[in-house]
Amino acid sequence: MSIRVALHHKTVYEYDRLVTLFPQIVRLRPAPHSRTPVLGYSLRIEPEDHFIHWQQDPAGNFLARMIFPHQTRHFLLEVDLVADMAVINPFDFFLEPYAEKYPFHYEPWERHELGPFLDRPPAGPRLAALIASIDRRQIPTVEFLVNLNQRLQSEIRYLTRMEPGVQTAEETLESASGSCRDSGWLLVQILRHLGLAARFVSGYLIQLKPDVKLPEGSPGPEKDMSNLHAWAEAYIPGAGWIGLDPTSGMLADEGHIPLAAASEPAFATPVSGLVSPCEVKFRHEMAVTRVYEDPPAGAA
Repeated sequence: MSIRVALHHKTVYEYDRLVTLFPQIVRLRPAPHSRTPVLGYSLRIEPEDHFIHWQQDPAGNFLARMIFPHQTRHFLLEVDLVADMAVINPFDFFLEPYAEKYPFHYEPWERHELGPFLDRPPAGPRLAALIASIDRRQIPTVEFLVNLNQRLQSEIRYLTRMEPGVQTAEETLESASGSCRDSGWLLVQILRHLGLAARFVSGYLIQLKPDVKLPEGSPGPEKDMSNLHAWAEAYIPGAGWIGLDPTSGMLADEGHIPLAAASEPAFATPVSGLVSPCEVKFRHEMAVTRVYEDPPAGAA
């Protein structure tokens, strides 16, 4: 069954005076490796008097570099896209024989290509203790990833955090809580210390209300919804990059639409750039609407 949805995302920065917008980098276009087909996309920008150059960064993400020749009192970004939400089985992949069980070792050429995604600073005491607690006895790789992802979901309480930036692993473990970007970055660091290449992902998460009643106790959204989200991806030979969402404890599926994947969270920020000194008010809105649904099986 196919469901097509329209996602609308609007972000507005309002300044208390005329300001100079220095070059802005915007990562709000679905990444090339998105498994969810994006059938249409548009990006509207204000001030309308601007120059835009679409580029791909070293990781292959799409980014728009914007230059504003005149001062302004606001900066607006409005994304509209249409996505095909056909169900994706997140376990539909094969593994190279040598990677079917963890621990395994990458081939030399893989380690060379994956260098930035294996880089890890020394672990602090809390992160070191968590890593030491992980059983290293041989186990099917997929089972190992699922267990680790679900462990973080159960041990790190999700919270909405409006402060900018990403917490360190020590901060997230000390408070046992964090936003999706904090949990995603924590998982990236854990995977790297376990010898697995991992990267940080920012993107859209679309959640649709089930058409049929779920079993009692099963989680599920009460209405169709969307939001900016973050998760992790691990590189497993044969399968490629596998999305792991420690906020839900699930593997990434058709609802996860990546915008940028990078070795560090700073390289996946949706909007980055400088502005001259001012006071700013920030607001954003998101909505998702069903625009097409296959009729139910057996419908006349």
